[in-house]
Amino acid sequence: MVKRLVRDYLLRYWLRIVLAFALLGLVSACTATIPFILKELLDSAFSGGAAAGNAWLTEAIAGLFSPDPRYNQLYFIALATALVFVVKGGAAYGAVTMMAYVGHRSVADIQDTMFARLMRADLGFFHNTPTGRLISAFTNDASAMRSLFSDTVVSIGRDIVTVIALVAAMFWIDWILSCITFFVFPLVALPVYRIGQRMRKVSANTQAEMAQFTTLQDESFQGIRHVKAYGMEDYETGRATSVVGRIFRLNYKAEKVRAITEPLLEAIAGVAIAAVLLYGGYQVIAEARTPGDFAGFLAALLLAYDPVRRLARLNANLQKGLAAAERVFATLDIEPEIVDRPGARPLAAGAGGIRLDDVVFAYDRRGRAATPALGRGSEGVTLDVPAGRTVALVGPSGAGKTTVLNLIPRFFDVDSGAVLIDGQDVRDVTLASLRARIGLVSQETSLFDDTIRANIAYGRRGASEEDIVAAATAAAAHDFIMELPQRYDTRVGGLGIQVSGGQRQRISIARAILKDAPILLLDEATSALDTDSERQVQAALDSLRRGRTTVVIAHRLSTIADADIVYVLDEGRVVECGSHSDLVAAGGAFARLHAEQTTGGQMGGGQMSGTGQT
Repeated sequence: MVKRLVRDYLLRYWLRIVLAFALLGLVSACTATIPFILKELLDSAFSGGAAAGNAWLTEAIAGLFSPDPRYNQLYFIALATALVFVVKGGAAYGAVTMMAYVGHRSVADIQDTMFARLMRADLGFFHNTPTGRLISAFTNDASAMRSLFSDTVVSIGRDIVTVIALVAAMFWIDWILSCITFFVFPLVALPVYRIGQRMRKVSANTQAEMAQFTTLQDESFQGIRHVKAYGMEDYETGRATSVVGRIFRLNYKAEKVRAITEPLLEAIAGVAIAAVLLYGGYQVIAEARTPGDFAGFLAALLLAYDPVRRLARLNANLQKGLAAAERVFATLDIEPEIVDRPGARPLAAGAGGIRLDDVVFAYDRRGRAATPALGRGSEGVTLDVPAGRTVALVGPSGAGKTTVLNLIPRFFDVDSGAVLIDGQDVRDVTLASLRARIGLVSQETSLFDDTIRANIAYGRRGASEEDIVAAATAAAAHDFIMELPQRYDTRVGGLGIQVSGGQRQRISIARAILKDAPILLLDEATSALDTDSERQVQAALDSLRRGRTTVVIAHRLSTIADADIVYVLDEGRVVECGSHSDLVAAGGAFARLHAEQTTGGQMGGGQMSGTGQT
């Protein structure tokens, strides 16, 4: 996974990364000079003489500031110290900004790729995947990866290079003291590794709970009308409290796991420093080492302690980021099953006749067997929609009406049998050409947080203003649009919340009218309209249907009185077929449903609804 991150997303910014790590090396080199500055200060300026290593420099500046060489040495050390810290600060700024660009740009690339992949995922994937989980991947997981790239990687790189530089300085000053020190430090490697593994597991569980929390919020906020109508505020609050409690416990556990490294490192550092003090102090007292050597080594050791401690803590952040990356890559690895077959050709232009030929289909229940939505046993569903005619599908909820509509544009593939358009199997033609010839208006109106103009022109980019207005007029939407503050430039809000249900439906119908596709799929297209609006839109749809192949689902049978053929479905089978008048006269299932409506019988929610995967 790390290799994939580097190969697919980081290597494209290799130059910035190389420059950033070069600057980090400069930062580390500046840090490593501090022990040598301290050594010079003690051995030269404070001891009354110049160190052999820079005697030439002392002589060169002798008399420039003061006749006393100690002051000259002090001036030199002070100037060098200031210069080191200025260079260190500038290099650190450059490294951080470069890696911040790489981190944020890489995560943006990942989000772009992930969104594009999801847009191409099958409809079944969205049926089986909670929306909150997908949103969490774009927010929580992406945030963890952003921190991994722009903060954690920079800190780890800086601290590793700094430790290497300081260790080199320690061995340069006194290799015996260095060996004594590093005899104990490897003891911490295994515990830190195990802590990191635990942290990764806890982080994965935390991200999963965050996804669940996002799903709960999405459901509760979208369904707030029902929450209040049923008085379920306390229930929803309890659900949220339960998830928040689990997230709290996981976060607290993560902090406890992360905190274990601190006392572990403190104990090991204490042992190492005590050993250095004993041996080094003995050497100074015995005059086997200068005070400057000892102080310089001790300074390097103490300076190295901080980055070592940070590295141990950063390992936990690294594991958190990698756990998020695993979830993101799981989304990136989604492969749609509904794709163009090898050799698929564009759908040949024709009159638009549709045929379901002995079709059996069941929705995937995440690997579990499911009762077929269409067909029973070896008996499939066969129905014909003649070109240029209107065919209506009626029946109780779960009968398979919406499933028929889902199979025509190949949102799903049949398990057996075939769906044909003008005699061409929809699996043998390109998806783009197939869906370009189909217009869909559903009872679930899908408007986007954009202007009314953009929503009507959705699917036909570049449509002229005249065409947009004409489509809105045909859908009985132009008049109410002109009464809005910004007219066609009015934003409808998320899911079209700024306009009424009937207005949303009319905008959706205008979109289908503008597309001007030869095949129309109408799934309860007028269900959200009042009587007057339904009459206007129905007249527009009647005009639109002329010369086009139309499949319509409607629970109000009066809206399909002029349908050429009516198919009555029940439990995934066609039980009746004929014209509206013939089926009424036949006295069967359709006649009973018709009688219930014409005599004022109230149908239950499960009788004629076209909702869900039916």
